[in-house]
Parts: sequence; C-alpha cells; structure tokens
Amino acid sequence: MKRSRFSDEQIIGILKEHQAGLSAVELCRKYGVSDATFYKWRSKYGGMDVPEAKRLKALEDENAKLKRLLADAMLDVSTLKEMLGKNF
Repeated sequence: MKRSRFSDEQIIGILKEHQAGLSAVELCRKYGVSDATFYKWRSKYGGMDVPEAKRLKALEDENAKLKRLLADAMLDVSTLKEMLGKNF
C-alpha cells in the first residue's frame, strides 16, 4: 500500500484547521490534496486527538498481523488435509 506523505499528526492538524473555520477547498489547495482525500481523512480521523490516532494505527497494524497469521494457519491446515487425503 502506498504510504501517505502526511503523518497522522499532520492530518489531525489539517482537520483542526478545518474545524477552526477554514474551508475544505482552501485546505486542499494549501496542502495539495484532493477533496476526496480530505473527506476520507475527515471520516477516519474526525474528532480524534493524536494519541487516539496512534492507538488506531497500532490496532490496525495488530489486526493486519493477526489476519496474516490466520491466513498462514488456514493454508497449513488445508495443506495437511491434502496430504492426509492423498495418503489414505
């Protein structure tokens, strides 16, 4: 996945500027992002503080790791089932 050129802290700062009264169009032009990106950020990070965003990122990373572990385990199980099926 492509890495964002903005950190979570920067994104939250941009959203706080929007809450302070700047329009979304001005912010998009100022930071060089599309309207869609801005509204996606707002739906994901809206109302969060920096510690909450860091916690969200940690949970997303942990979730991805657990999904990979589950996929590996399921692959191992299916491989073992195939091997047992061929032997008997």
